[in-house]
Amino acid sequence: MIKEFKKFILFSFAIISTLPVAAQDLLARQAPIDRQMKAVDSLALKRLIFTENYDSPAEDLYEDWNNKYAHRESALPDSFRISLQDFCMPTESRVLTSNFGARWGRQHKGLDIKVYIGDTIRAAFAGKVRIVRYEGRGYGKYVVIRHYNGLETIYGHLSAQLVTENQEVQAGDAIGLGGNTGRSTGSHLHFETRLCGVALNPALLFDFRKQDVVDDYYMFRKSSYQKESAFANRIRGVNGSEFAELGGEELQTAASTPVVSYARPSRLHKVRKGESLYSIARKHSTTVDKLLKLNHMSRSASLRPGQILKYN
Repeated sequence: MIKEFKKFILFSFAIISTLPVAAQDLLARQAPIDRQMKAVDSLALKRLIFTENYDSPAEDLYEDWNNKYAHRESALPDSFRISLQDFCMPTESRVLTSNFGARWGRQHKGLDIKVYIGDTIRAAFAGKVRIVRYEGRGYGKYVVIRHYNGLETIYGHLSAQLVTENQEVQAGDAIGLGGNTGRSTGSHLHFETRLCGVALNPALLFDFRKQDVVDDYYMFRKSSYQKESAFANRIRGVNGSEFAELGGEELQTAASTPVVSYARPSRLHKVRKGESLYSIARKHSTTVDKLLKLNHMSRSASLRPGQILKYN
């Protein structure tokens, strides 16, 4: 009996004495897992930051977010690549009534596009609505949107605003109705594109006659954008239709600056729901093979609505 009791005591002591070691072993085994999880969390965080910066370069351009000023100019970057993909024309109207630039002794900071009261006005790109306000001696009822590509767009003289401040919108969302409010002599859309609060000529980015953007990207350069703006007015602005079909040498002769090199102006098509390569080729009097070659696509490639295709 005594021997059995001694054995029980020894056995119990052995179990108790091994518990700290087992606990230490468990912690030792857990430590590498903890380090791995921290590494995973760190990588995930870095990926998230990279994705946010990639999707929204505007974060690096603007110091703050406010709903007070329609625009406040700040320092422009020397250069900045603006994505024009996944866009929507703000209106289906192709009629321009006033260019960007000097007008009646003052600077006109946008394009005027003929619209009628009640026409739908849409967000040009995805972004967040910064201002929805009325300005009796200026924009009238207007909307300002800050976009993830770095631009801000302003839509003026609306008859109604269909969004609220701080609302997120997608390209093509209805944001207002055409009108004649504010300092306006007839129903039209006053459309501005700004970078860091500085007005850029929308004709650098949009071709309203063709209802398209000029390319997938616009490379803004502080040293040359004003000269480029004057040329954009000549080929895409009011009375600029005579320049629309010029070839490379003629375009360079017409240009007001040699900074930008223009070959034959590329034609772009925004893919709509239900379209195929065949229907697009037929629409623009070209062939599927040419479309594939110009856009570096294979025959098995699928189209998506909003995709931009070159067709010459």
